[in-house]
Amino acid sequence: MKSENEILKATGESTEIDSSNNTKKFSFDIIGYIKHFTHKWIAVIVFFVLWQIIPSLNPTWSVFIVTPTVIVSTIVNLTVTGILIPNLLASLFRVLTAFGLALVVGLSVGLLLGGFFRNIQKTLDPLLQMISQANPFTLFPIFIAFLGIGEISKIAFIFFVTQWPILFNTVAGITNVDPILVKVAKTAGLGRFAVFHKVLLPASLPTVFTGIRMAAVFSLFMLIGAEMLGATSGLGYMVMQAEGVMNYPTMYAGIVIVALLGIIFMYSITLVEKRLTRWKQEVTY
Repeated sequence: MKSENEILKATGESTEIDSSNNTKKFSFDIIGYIKHFTHKWIAVIVFFVLWQIIPSLNPTWSVFIVTPTVIVSTIVNLTVTGILIPNLLASLFRVLTAFGLALVVGLSVGLLLGGFFRNIQKTLDPLLQMISQANPFTLFPIFIAFLGIGEISKIAFIFFVTQWPILFNTVAGITNVDPILVKVAKTAGLGRFAVFHKVLLPASLPTVFTGIRMAAVFSLFMLIGAEMLGATSGLGYMVMQAEGVMNYPTMYAGIVIVALLGIIFMYSITLVEKRLTRWKQEVTY
């Protein structure tokens, strides 16, 4: 029997050609990956490069604008000295507790009002809309008056603001489901709870997750506000204290950490949403 090399020679092919093709294909994959990475992150890269360079152009700017390299070194120093971790854990406890309560209450009430008690929802909607429009920072003294200056008032304050986008978007998601889908499900013999579970709930998920993402953003906003107004620990407290003594590296470090928490929150919520809404097709142009 002829060897593999003899067969390739007889057919005019060679392993060198295959190897070059594989190398060429591999090189094209790398180029495509680089293009994709550059297209996605070029704005971020340019932003950080300018952030690093611009403060050095003016001595006054360098005092008030802390560069990314200094911020990173400050975060490392705050971690090593034991300042960052306790404040970070205190903030995470407050925001995760309040956000978790908002998820439970907002989703439960929204699903009940939107799916089973439409008449009650229509009656309560004007009142709920009015309460939700109250400026939360003007209400903070009321939370302190009734709940004290401790953790409960801060968690209740964050929860109060965070629940509304979840509640309203859950109701809107269910009530705006295409009626044709509901009629088809009923024609197929599905009962009320089956229609809710198999039609209303899945179809409303994109709108529900919009409210959850809004609530995640609000929770971090209210967290920093609550910690600046009355706290002895937390990232907001750390930023406020640093600003008071003009410790700008620590102030910027706290701001960046809060921004990173927001990115992590949004990324985690998006992953859960993609997993639960695999049926949804993305529109391409």
